[in-house]
This record gives sequence, C-alpha cells and structure tokens, in this order.
Amino acid sequence: MDFEWNDDQRAILAAVDALCAQHAGPARAIELDAKADWDAPLDRALGEAGFAEIALGAPETGPLEAALVVAEVARRAGTLPIGAQVLVAPMLVGRTVPGPVALVSLDHPGPVRFGAHARTALVDCGDEARLVALASGDGATVRSNFMLPVGALALDARAGESLGEGSGERLRSWWRVALAAELYGAMQAALEITVAYVKRRRQFGRAIGSFQALQHRLAMCTVLVEGTRWLAFEAASKDSPGESAATAAAYAAEAANLLFRETHQLTGAMGFTREHDLHVFSMRLQALRLELGGASAHRRAITAQRWTARA
Repeated sequence: MDFEWNDDQRAILAAVDALCAQHAGPARAIELDAKADWDAPLDRALGEAGFAEIALGAPETGPLEAALVVAEVARRAGTLPIGAQVLVAPMLVGRTVPGPVALVSLDHPGPVRFGAHARTALVDCGDEARLVALASGDGATVRSNFMLPVGALALDARAGESLGEGSGERLRSWWRVALAAELYGAMQAALEITVAYVKRRRQFGRAIGSFQALQHRLAMCTVLVEGTRWLAFEAASKDSPGESAATAAAYAAEAANLLFRETHQLTGAMGFTREHDLHVFSMRLQALRLELGGASAHRRAITAQRWTARA
C-alpha cells in the first residue's frame, strides 16, 4: 500500500488538528478526568465539520479516512469515543448514531469506556451485534486511572435491536481497527513527548538523547509506532478487515505495552508524575491495549479468521 496521504487526506488531518488545537490537549484531558467527564464540545465541533459521517462518504472518503480522524484525535488527547462514533458505528450500522457511543462485549464483561455517558451501545453478543438506545442514568460512573471516563452498563443478549446474523464478527473487526488507530495515535504522542524530554534533559554536560543506548531504545519505539501505523491503516482500507483487523490490534496491543515501559523509563521519575503530560497518553494505552480481551484474544481471532478462510 501507499501510505503517502493525498491532498484530501492531508486536508482532513489539518482540519482535525485545528479543531483539536481549540478543544483538546493534555491539559483539557486532565481537566475532564478530574470530573470523570467527556469532551462534548470537541464532539460537537467534529460533527459540525462533517467528520461524523466521514466513513460513509464514498467514493471520496471511507473507513481509511475515518481511521485518520481517529488516530489524530487520539494523538491530540481528545476525550470522546472517537473510534466508536466515526468508524465502528457507521461501518456496522450504515449511519451515524447518537453519541457518546459505548462498545460492549458480553464475552469480556466489566466497565467500559464512556459507559456512564453513552446514549448508544453497540453490544457484541457473539454471532450477532445489537444496537441499544440508552437513557441518562443507564450507566454508572466507575473511577479509574485510565485518563478516560469509564462506566458500568447492565446489558444482555436480548437488549435493543439485532443487527443480523454475522454482525458480531463485523463489530469486532471494526472495533479492532478503531483500537489499532487509537493506539497508534496515543503511542505517537507518547513518543513525541519522550523525544522532546530527552532533548531537554542534560546529564554529564550533554542532552541524554545524545547517548547511543537511549537512541537505540527510541529507535525501537519508532519501529513499534510505525508498525502499528501501517497495520492499522492497511486494515482500515479493506471492506472486510477480518484477519487484518485482528493482526493490527494484536500488534498494537503488544507494542503499547512495550512503549509504555520504554517511555516511562526514558523520562525517569518526571514521566511518572501526574504533572507530566506523558501520563495522559500512557495510561490510555493501558486501557486500550486490554480492550476486547487484549492481545491474546486478538491473536485467537487471527487463527479463527485463517481457518475460516481455508475451510
């Protein structure tokens, strides 16, 4: 694939970046986390600019462009279910749905991102997915350290509207694409913060980023981020991502775990403090890499996809 963006894709990234500069960023994420809240103004701004329907804009735009929006919002620390709203829901339902949107798996029960604020839930029930309209108060806030609002939703396999046979697998596939794109954006931001830090931090009369041992570790982090980027956008470019989505999510989840460790070690005690911006992204990496069963579940999905394709 050619991952040199065309003029339209570059314009999309520039527009999303401009909106995030007004409404997002680490300081805004920290403010929202203190209230266990989500970023409704950013969501509204993206919707008014037309990005809510970007996955449905064929032939000009589609899921690849939606994944670009997901990754850029994640890189800029937007606090909203961007993957669910601009990528997963449109590709699964064929239209936008009222947000915030929560993604729920009955195989992996527990609190979910944006569960306390959600107005729509997409529920993975196995073979089928279900679309559930939610009212205020249906979800309960659960405090976490993930720098994202988390809530508990009591849903079952009979709730809401069935999206048909096989819709469960389609939900999981696009969910994995969105996860990989969000993980890429958050990892890119964490790496950028770390690189800036090692350029500033001096020891023995020189910037610590000039030491070869640190450069090797930063190079490894760059490979992890770029690998996630390629796999995420390759999966997003396919009509039925299936195995590609599972591969991207598995790689991204493992890469996020390694990058979390490396960026925190390279920034030392400073990176572990709440005053440092790194924690906004690194703690989100911990939440995202475990979602939908984490790397082990994604790898099992790869196997299942390959066996199904050969049957």
